Amino acid sequence: MSIPEIKETQARKRLNSLFDEQEFTEIDAFALSEGESVEVVAGFGTVNGNALYAFSQDITSNGGAISKAQCEKIKKVYSLAAKTGCPVVGIYDSNGMKLKEGFEALGAYGEVLKASASISGVVPQISIISGACLGTSAIVASAADIVVAVDGSDFYLCVPSEATVEQSGKNGSVDIVAEDFDKAVSEVRNIVSLLPSNNLAPLPMYDFSSNEAFLSSSCDELKSDTMALINAIADTNTAVELKSDFAKGVKTVLASVMGSAVGFVGFTGKEICPNQCQKVTSFVKLCDAYSVPVITLVNTPGFVKGEKAEEAALVKYATELTSAYATATTQKISLVTGQAVGAAYIALAGRGSNSDLTFAWDCAQISPLDADAAVSFMYNDRLANGETREELKAEYIENEASPYKAAACSQLDDVFKPEQTRARIIKALDMLSGKRETTLPRKHSVK
Repeated sequence: MSIPEIKETQARKRLNSLFDEQEFTEIDAFALSEGESVEVVAGFGTVNGNALYAFSQDITSNGGAISKAQCEKIKKVYSLAAKTGCPVVGIYDSNGMKLKEGFEALGAYGEVLKASASISGVVPQISIISGACLGTSAIVASAADIVVAVDGSDFYLCVPSEATVEQSGKNGSVDIVAEDFDKAVSEVRNIVSLLPSNNLAPLPMYDFSSNEAFLSSSCDELKSDTMALINAIADTNTAVELKSDFAKGVKTVLASVMGSAVGFVGFTGKEICPNQCQKVTSFVKLCDAYSVPVITLVNTPGFVKGEKAEEAALVKYATELTSAYATATTQKISLVTGQAVGAAYIALAGRGSNSDLTFAWDCAQISPLDADAAVSFMYNDRLANGETREELKAEYIENEASPYKAAACSQLDDVFKPEQTRARIIKALDMLSGKRETTLPRKHSVK
Protein backbone atom coordinates (compact mmCIF):
# COMPACT_ATOMS: atom_id res chain seq x y z
CA MET A 1 0.00 0.00 0.00
CA SER A 2 1.40 3.39 -0.95
CA ILE A 3 1.99 5.99 1.74
CA PRO A 4 -0.87 8.50 1.72
CA GLU A 5 0.02 12.11 1.10
CA ILE A 6 -0.47 14.52 3.99
CA LYS A 7 -1.43 17.87 2.53
CA GLU A 8 -0.39 21.18 4.03
CA THR A 9 -3.98 22.32 4.63
CA GLN A 10 -5.14 25.54 6.25
CA ALA A 11 -5.90 23.57 9.44
CA ARG A 12 -2.28 22.37 9.69
CA LYS A 13 -0.99 25.87 8.98
CA ARG A 14 -3.15 27.23 11.76
CA LEU A 15 -1.79 24.71 14.26
CA ASN A 16 1.77 25.36 13.18
CA SER A 17 1.23 29.09 13.79
CA LEU A 18 -0.14 28.34 17.27
CA PHE A 19 2.70 26.13 18.44
CA ASP A 20 6.33 27.10 18.88
CA GLU A 21 8.38 26.68 15.71
CA GLN A 22 8.93 23.03 14.77
CA GLU A 23 7.12 21.93 17.96
CA PHE A 24 3.84 20.59 16.54
CA THR A 25 3.47 16.81 16.43
CA GLU A 26 0.36 15.51 14.69
CA ILE A 27 -1.59 12.52 15.94
CA ASP A 28 -3.79 10.22 13.84
CA ALA A 29 -2.54 11.92 10.68
CA PHE A 30 -3.51 8.94 8.49
CA ALA A 31 -6.97 8.33 9.98
CA LEU A 32 -9.80 8.27 7.44
CA SER A 33 -13.46 9.20 7.42
CA GLU A 34 -15.30 7.11 4.81
CA GLY A 35 -12.13 6.76 2.77
CA GLU A 36 -11.18 10.44 2.95
CA SER A 37 -9.09 12.51 5.36
CA VAL A 38 -10.74 13.14 8.69
CA GLU A 39 -12.17 16.64 8.86
CA VAL A 40 -9.96 17.72 11.76
CA VAL A 41 -6.21 17.93 12.39
CA ALA A 42 -5.00 17.26 15.93
CA GLY A 43 -1.75 17.02 17.83
CA PHE A 44 0.44 18.32 20.63
CA GLY A 45 3.46 20.53 21.16
CA THR A 46 4.55 23.57 23.14
CA VAL A 47 3.39 27.19 23.25
CA ASN A 48 5.98 29.49 24.80
CA GLY A 49 7.48 26.33 26.22
CA ASN A 50 4.19 25.12 27.75
CA ALA A 51 2.91 21.72 26.61
CA LEU A 52 -0.62 21.54 25.28
CA TYR A 53 -2.94 19.67 22.91
CA ALA A 54 -4.86 21.26 20.07
CA PHE A 55 -7.18 20.44 17.20
CA SER A 56 -8.23 22.44 14.16
CA GLN A 57 -11.27 21.64 12.06
CA ASP A 58 -10.33 21.28 8.39
CA ILE A 59 -12.75 23.23 6.19
CA THR A 60 -11.01 21.84 3.07
CA SER A 61 -12.08 18.27 3.91
CA ASN A 62 -15.82 17.84 3.31
CA GLY A 63 -16.34 21.42 4.47
CA GLY A 64 -15.08 20.41 7.90
CA ALA A 65 -18.22 18.29 8.33
CA ILE A 66 -18.52 16.89 11.83
CA SER A 67 -18.39 13.14 11.43
CA LYS A 68 -18.06 10.23 13.82
CA ALA A 69 -14.36 9.97 12.90
CA GLN A 70 -13.81 13.67 13.64
CA CYS A 71 -15.50 13.31 17.02
CA GLU A 72 -13.34 10.30 17.89
CA LYS A 73 -10.23 12.29 17.06
CA ILE A 74 -11.29 15.25 19.20
CA LYS A 75 -12.26 12.92 22.06
CA LYS A 76 -8.77 11.43 21.93
CA VAL A 77 -7.31 14.91 22.41
CA TYR A 78 -9.48 15.47 25.49
CA SER A 79 -8.56 12.05 26.86
CA LEU A 80 -4.82 12.66 26.46
CA ALA A 81 -5.16 16.12 28.01
CA ALA A 82 -6.91 14.62 31.04
CA LYS A 83 -4.19 11.97 31.47
CA THR A 84 -1.28 14.38 31.13
CA GLY A 85 -2.77 17.51 32.70
CA CYS A 86 -2.22 19.73 29.65
CA PRO A 87 -4.46 22.51 28.27
CA VAL A 88 -6.56 22.11 25.12
CA VAL A 89 -6.97 24.64 22.32
CA GLY A 90 -9.71 24.02 19.76
CA ILE A 91 -9.86 25.89 16.43
CA TYR A 92 -13.36 25.83 14.96
CA ASP A 93 -14.18 26.12 11.26
CA SER A 94 -16.88 23.75 10.02
CA ASN A 95 -20.05 24.04 7.97
CA GLY A 96 -21.91 21.64 10.25
CA MET A 97 -22.66 17.99 10.86
CA LYS A 98 -22.12 15.20 8.31
CA LEU A 99 -25.79 14.54 7.68
CA LYS A 100 -25.43 11.20 5.93
CA GLU A 101 -23.98 9.71 9.12
CA GLY A 102 -27.18 10.74 10.90
CA PHE A 103 -27.57 9.54 14.45
CA GLU A 104 -24.07 8.05 14.55
CA ALA A 105 -22.56 11.50 14.20
CA LEU A 106 -25.17 12.94 16.57
CA GLY A 107 -24.27 10.44 19.27
CA ALA A 108 -20.56 10.95 18.70
CA TYR A 109 -20.97 14.71 19.10
CA GLY A 110 -22.72 14.13 22.40
CA GLU A 111 -19.64 12.22 23.54
CA VAL A 112 -17.45 15.22 22.63
CA LEU A 113 -19.62 17.46 24.78
CA LYS A 114 -19.31 14.98 27.63
CA ALA A 115 -15.53 14.75 27.23
CA SER A 116 -15.18 18.52 27.27
CA ALA A 117 -17.37 18.86 30.36
CA SER A 118 -15.41 16.14 32.18
CA ILE A 119 -12.20 18.19 32.11
CA SER A 120 -13.78 21.59 32.71
CA GLY A 121 -11.88 23.19 35.58
CA VAL A 122 -9.26 20.43 35.41
CA VAL A 123 -7.20 21.72 32.47
CA PRO A 124 -7.65 25.09 30.75
CA GLN A 125 -9.69 24.98 27.54
CA ILE A 126 -9.49 27.75 24.96
CA SER A 127 -11.56 28.04 21.77
CA ILE A 128 -10.64 29.98 18.65
CA ILE A 129 -13.58 30.68 16.33
CA SER A 130 -12.08 31.17 12.89
CA GLY A 131 -14.84 30.61 10.37
CA ALA A 132 -18.15 28.86 10.88
CA CYS A 133 -19.04 27.52 14.33
CA LEU A 134 -22.73 26.66 14.30
CA GLY A 135 -25.25 24.61 16.22
CA THR A 136 -23.76 22.05 18.60
CA SER A 137 -20.27 23.20 17.65
CA ALA A 138 -21.10 26.56 19.22
CA ILE A 139 -22.01 24.82 22.48
CA VAL A 140 -18.74 22.84 22.53
CA ALA A 141 -16.69 25.94 21.73
CA SER A 142 -18.54 28.05 24.30
CA ALA A 143 -17.93 25.41 26.99
CA ALA A 144 -14.23 26.34 26.96
CA ASP A 145 -12.86 28.56 29.71
CA ILE A 146 -11.98 31.30 27.24
CA VAL A 147 -13.42 31.98 23.78
CA VAL A 148 -11.46 34.01 21.21
CA ALA A 149 -13.26 34.80 17.95
CA VAL A 150 -11.93 36.22 14.70
CA ASP A 151 -13.98 39.17 13.48
CA GLY A 152 -16.32 38.12 10.67
CA SER A 153 -16.69 34.52 11.86
CA ASP A 154 -20.08 32.88 12.34
CA PHE A 155 -20.79 31.84 15.94
CA TYR A 156 -24.38 31.01 16.86
CA LEU A 157 -26.60 28.12 17.93
CA CYS A 158 -29.66 28.30 15.69
CA VAL A 159 -29.39 28.46 11.91
CA PRO A 160 -30.06 30.77 10.13
CA SER A 161 -29.01 33.71 12.29
CA GLU A 162 -28.06 37.34 11.88
CA ALA A 163 -25.90 37.30 15.03
CA THR A 164 -22.36 38.59 14.61
CA VAL A 165 -19.15 37.97 16.53
CA GLU A 166 -19.18 41.64 17.52
CA GLN A 167 -22.58 41.13 19.16
CA SER A 168 -21.27 38.01 20.90
CA GLY A 169 -18.50 40.14 22.37
CA LYS A 170 -20.99 42.72 23.61
CA ASN A 171 -23.22 40.11 25.27
CA GLY A 172 -20.32 38.28 26.91
CA SER A 173 -20.44 35.08 24.81
CA VAL A 174 -16.95 35.81 23.46
CA ASP A 175 -14.05 36.88 25.66
CA ILE A 176 -11.84 38.41 22.97
CA VAL A 177 -12.72 39.55 19.44
CA ALA A 178 -9.58 39.53 17.27
CA GLU A 179 -9.25 41.36 13.98
CA ASP A 180 -7.66 38.35 12.26
CA PHE A 181 -6.41 34.83 12.97
CA ASP A 182 -2.83 35.91 13.69
CA LYS A 183 -4.07 38.32 16.34
CA ALA A 184 -6.26 35.59 17.84
CA VAL A 185 -3.27 33.25 18.04
CA SER A 186 -1.20 35.97 19.71
CA GLU A 187 -3.88 36.46 22.37
CA VAL A 188 -4.13 32.71 22.98
CA ARG A 189 -0.36 32.35 23.33
CA ASN A 190 -0.40 35.09 25.98
CA ILE A 191 -3.26 33.45 27.86
CA VAL A 192 -1.57 30.04 27.82
CA SER A 193 1.50 31.63 29.41
CA LEU A 194 -0.61 33.08 32.25
CA LEU A 195 -2.62 29.99 33.20
CA PRO A 196 -1.21 26.86 34.87
CA SER A 197 -1.25 23.59 32.94
CA ASN A 198 -3.97 22.15 35.17
CA ASN A 199 -5.79 22.66 38.46
CA LEU A 200 -3.00 20.99 40.47
CA ALA A 201 0.00 22.59 38.75
CA PRO A 202 1.80 25.63 40.18
CA LEU A 203 1.37 28.99 38.51
CA PRO A 204 3.85 29.65 35.69
CA MET A 205 6.77 31.98 36.46
CA TYR A 206 8.70 34.16 34.04
CA ASP A 207 10.81 37.30 33.83
CA PHE A 208 9.11 40.61 34.44
CA SER A 209 9.52 44.36 34.60
CA SER A 210 7.28 47.02 36.12
CA ASN A 211 5.93 50.42 35.20
CA GLU A 212 4.39 51.82 38.39
CA ALA A 213 5.01 55.52 37.73
CA PHE A 214 1.27 56.00 37.13
CA LEU A 215 0.63 55.18 40.80
CA SER A 216 2.12 58.55 41.75
CA SER A 217 -0.82 60.32 40.07
CA SER A 218 -3.64 61.90 42.05
CA CYS A 219 -6.44 59.74 43.43
CA ASP A 220 -8.96 61.22 41.00
CA GLU A 221 -6.72 60.46 38.02
CA LEU A 222 -6.04 56.93 39.21
CA LYS A 223 -9.74 56.21 39.71
CA SER A 224 -10.63 57.60 36.28
CA ASP A 225 -8.59 55.02 34.32
CA THR A 226 -9.01 51.55 35.78
CA MET A 227 -7.10 49.80 32.99
CA ALA A 228 -4.09 52.11 33.43
CA LEU A 229 -4.21 51.41 37.18
CA ILE A 230 -4.19 47.66 36.57
CA ASN A 231 -1.26 48.01 34.18
CA ALA A 232 0.65 50.00 36.79
CA ILE A 233 0.16 47.31 39.45
CA ALA A 234 0.83 44.42 37.07
CA ASP A 235 4.09 43.56 35.36
CA THR A 236 4.72 45.48 32.16
CA ASN A 237 2.86 44.30 29.02
CA THR A 238 1.29 41.24 30.66
CA ALA A 239 -2.35 42.35 30.94
CA VAL A 240 -4.93 40.48 28.83
CA GLU A 241 -8.44 41.88 29.21
CA LEU A 242 -11.36 39.46 28.87
CA LYS A 243 -14.90 40.47 27.81
CA SER A 244 -13.78 44.06 27.20
CA ASP A 245 -16.95 44.90 25.23
CA PHE A 246 -19.33 43.41 27.82
CA ALA A 247 -20.40 45.19 31.03
CA LYS A 248 -17.83 47.95 30.66
CA GLY A 249 -18.34 49.17 34.22
CA VAL A 250 -15.88 46.52 35.38
CA LYS A 251 -12.60 45.19 33.97
CA THR A 252 -11.62 41.52 34.17
CA VAL A 253 -7.95 41.04 33.36
CA LEU A 254 -5.39 38.24 33.45
CA ALA A 255 -1.87 39.53 34.11
CA SER A 256 1.15 38.84 36.25
CA VAL A 257 2.71 40.43 39.33
CA MET A 258 6.36 39.68 40.05
CA GLY A 259 6.29 37.11 37.24
CA SER A 260 3.35 35.10 38.63
CA ALA A 261 -0.18 35.04 37.23
CA VAL A 262 -3.01 36.97 38.89
CA GLY A 263 -6.55 37.96 37.98
CA PHE A 264 -7.67 41.57 38.34
CA VAL A 265 -11.27 42.65 38.84
CA GLY A 266 -11.38 46.43 38.49
CA PHE A 267 -14.56 48.44 39.06
CA THR A 268 -14.65 51.78 37.27
CA GLY A 269 -16.79 53.85 39.65
CA LYS A 270 -20.19 52.98 38.17
CA GLU A 271 -23.12 51.22 39.85
CA ILE A 272 -23.01 47.44 39.60
CA CYS A 273 -25.56 46.03 37.14
CA PRO A 274 -26.60 42.38 36.50
CA ASN A 275 -24.21 42.10 33.53
CA GLN A 276 -21.29 43.21 35.69
CA CYS A 277 -22.27 40.58 38.26
CA GLN A 278 -22.26 37.85 35.61
CA LYS A 279 -18.94 39.01 34.17
CA VAL A 280 -17.19 39.03 37.53
CA THR A 281 -18.78 35.78 38.70
CA SER A 282 -17.49 33.81 35.69
CA PHE A 283 -14.03 35.40 35.98
CA VAL A 284 -13.67 34.65 39.70
CA LYS A 285 -14.71 31.04 39.05
CA LEU A 286 -12.12 30.77 36.27
CA CYS A 287 -9.36 32.07 38.53
CA ASP A 288 -10.47 29.90 41.44
CA ALA A 289 -10.53 26.74 39.29
CA TYR A 290 -6.80 27.12 38.57
CA SER A 291 -5.78 28.77 41.88
CA VAL A 292 -4.98 32.10 40.24
CA PRO A 293 -5.04 34.85 42.91
CA VAL A 294 -7.81 37.44 42.53
CA ILE A 295 -7.10 41.12 43.18
CA THR A 296 -10.29 43.17 43.34
CA LEU A 297 -10.08 46.94 42.94
CA VAL A 298 -13.31 48.25 44.48
CA ASN A 299 -14.72 51.57 43.31
CA THR A 300 -18.51 51.62 43.12
CA PRO A 301 -21.36 53.54 44.78
CA GLY A 302 -23.30 50.27 45.08
CA PHE A 303 -25.73 48.19 43.08
CA VAL A 304 -27.79 49.82 40.35
CA LYS A 305 -31.16 51.27 41.26
CA GLY A 306 -33.97 52.89 39.34
CA GLU A 307 -34.16 50.51 36.36
CA LYS A 308 -37.00 48.05 37.04
CA ALA A 309 -35.81 45.42 34.56
CA GLU A 310 -32.28 45.45 36.01
CA GLU A 311 -33.50 45.51 39.60
CA ALA A 312 -35.66 42.44 38.93
CA ALA A 313 -32.61 40.42 37.87
CA LEU A 314 -30.16 42.05 40.25
CA VAL A 315 -30.87 40.00 43.38
CA LYS A 316 -30.22 36.75 41.50
CA TYR A 317 -26.95 37.84 39.91
CA ALA A 318 -25.73 39.74 42.98
CA THR A 319 -26.25 36.54 44.98
CA GLU A 320 -24.21 34.56 42.45
CA LEU A 321 -21.48 37.21 42.59
CA THR A 322 -21.34 37.13 46.39
CA SER A 323 -21.31 33.32 46.39
CA ALA A 324 -18.47 33.20 43.85
CA TYR A 325 -16.27 35.34 46.09
CA ALA A 326 -17.31 33.67 49.35
CA THR A 327 -16.71 30.11 48.11
CA ALA A 328 -13.53 30.73 46.11
CA THR A 329 -10.53 29.25 47.93
CA THR A 330 -7.80 30.89 45.86
CA GLN A 331 -5.88 33.85 47.29
CA LYS A 332 -8.11 36.94 47.39
CA ILE A 333 -7.04 40.53 48.00
CA SER A 334 -9.50 43.43 47.96
CA LEU A 335 -8.34 47.03 47.62
CA VAL A 336 -10.84 49.86 47.99
CA THR A 337 -9.62 52.58 45.65
CA GLY A 338 -12.73 54.76 45.58
CA GLN A 339 -16.20 54.17 46.96
CA ALA A 340 -17.34 50.96 48.64
CA VAL A 341 -20.91 51.40 49.77
CA GLY A 342 -23.33 49.08 51.55
CA ALA A 343 -23.99 45.69 49.98
CA ALA A 344 -21.29 46.26 47.37
CA TYR A 345 -18.68 46.58 50.12
CA ILE A 346 -19.94 43.40 51.79
CA ALA A 347 -19.91 41.41 48.53
CA LEU A 348 -16.52 42.57 47.25
CA ALA A 349 -14.36 43.64 50.17
CA GLY A 350 -16.01 42.79 53.48
CA ARG A 351 -15.24 39.81 55.66
CA GLY A 352 -18.29 38.10 54.18
CA SER A 353 -16.59 38.04 50.78
CA ASN A 354 -14.00 35.74 52.38
CA SER A 355 -11.22 38.09 51.29
CA ASP A 356 -7.88 37.07 52.79
CA LEU A 357 -6.72 40.69 53.04
CA THR A 358 -8.69 43.89 52.61
CA PHE A 359 -6.85 47.17 51.97
CA ALA A 360 -7.89 50.73 51.17
CA TRP A 361 -6.27 53.86 49.83
CA ASP A 362 -6.21 56.78 52.23
CA CYS A 363 -8.55 58.64 49.85
CA ALA A 364 -11.18 55.86 49.75
CA GLN A 365 -14.75 56.14 51.02
CA ILE A 366 -16.32 53.19 52.85
CA SER A 367 -19.81 53.45 54.31
CA PRO A 368 -23.06 51.55 54.93
CA LEU A 369 -24.98 54.19 52.93
CA ASP A 370 -24.07 56.63 50.20
CA ALA A 371 -23.32 60.09 51.54
CA ASP A 372 -26.56 61.72 50.33
CA ALA A 373 -28.76 59.10 51.99
CA ALA A 374 -26.66 59.12 55.15
CA VAL A 375 -27.03 62.88 55.53
CA SER A 376 -30.81 62.58 55.22
CA PHE A 377 -30.96 59.89 57.91
CA MET A 378 -28.29 61.07 60.33
CA TYR A 379 -28.37 64.86 60.03
CA ASN A 380 -32.03 65.56 59.35
CA ASP A 381 -32.31 67.91 62.35
CA ARG A 382 -29.19 69.83 61.31
CA LEU A 383 -30.58 70.22 57.79
CA ALA A 384 -33.76 71.60 59.32
CA ASN A 385 -31.66 74.09 61.29
CA GLY A 386 -30.20 75.53 58.10
CA GLU A 387 -26.89 73.68 57.62
CA THR A 388 -26.26 72.91 53.95
CA ARG A 389 -26.39 69.42 52.58
CA GLU A 390 -22.97 69.82 50.93
CA GLU A 391 -21.30 70.79 54.23
CA LEU A 392 -22.90 67.86 56.04
CA LYS A 393 -22.00 65.51 53.21
CA ALA A 394 -18.33 66.56 53.42
CA GLU A 395 -18.41 66.08 57.19
CA TYR A 396 -19.90 62.59 56.81
CA ILE A 397 -17.30 61.55 54.24
CA GLU A 398 -14.43 62.83 56.38
CA ASN A 399 -15.60 61.35 59.67
CA GLU A 400 -17.90 58.40 59.01
CA ALA A 401 -16.85 57.19 55.55
CA SER A 402 -13.14 57.42 56.24
CA PRO A 403 -11.07 54.26 55.63
CA TYR A 404 -9.47 54.85 59.02
CA LYS A 405 -12.92 54.54 60.64
CA ALA A 406 -13.34 51.16 58.92
CA ALA A 407 -9.82 50.13 59.99
CA ALA A 408 -10.62 51.10 63.60
CA CYS A 409 -13.55 48.66 63.44
CA SER A 410 -11.22 45.90 62.13
CA GLN A 411 -12.87 45.98 58.71
CA LEU A 412 -9.60 46.77 56.92
CA ASP A 413 -6.16 45.25 57.28
CA ASP A 414 -4.25 48.32 56.10
CA VAL A 415 -4.69 51.83 54.73
CA PHE A 416 -1.97 53.31 52.53
CA LYS A 417 -1.23 55.84 49.81
CA PRO A 418 -1.78 54.89 46.14
CA GLU A 419 1.94 55.00 45.29
CA GLN A 420 2.51 52.14 47.75
CA THR A 421 0.03 49.86 46.02
CA ARG A 422 2.28 47.58 43.97
CA ALA A 423 4.69 47.03 46.87
CA ARG A 424 1.84 46.15 49.28
CA ILE A 425 0.20 43.81 46.75
CA ILE A 426 3.51 42.03 46.14
CA LYS A 427 4.07 41.48 49.87
CA ALA A 428 0.51 40.24 50.33
CA LEU A 429 0.75 37.78 47.43
CA ASP A 430 4.04 36.48 48.78
CA MET A 431 2.55 35.96 52.22
CA LEU A 432 -0.54 34.23 50.81
CA SER A 433 1.37 31.97 48.41
CA GLY A 434 1.15 29.03 50.79
CA LYS A 435 -2.58 29.41 51.46
CA ARG A 436 -4.49 26.21 52.11
CA GLU A 437 -8.24 26.31 52.77
CA THR A 438 -10.37 23.27 53.54
CA THR A 439 -14.07 23.45 52.69
CA LEU A 440 -17.01 21.33 53.78
CA PRO A 441 -17.58 18.19 51.66
CA ARG A 442 -20.06 18.83 48.85
CA LYS A 443 -20.48 18.39 45.12
CA HIS A 444 -20.78 22.14 44.43
CA SER A 445 -22.60 25.20 45.71
CA VAL A 446 -26.16 25.70 44.45
CA LYS A 447 -25.87 29.48 44.04
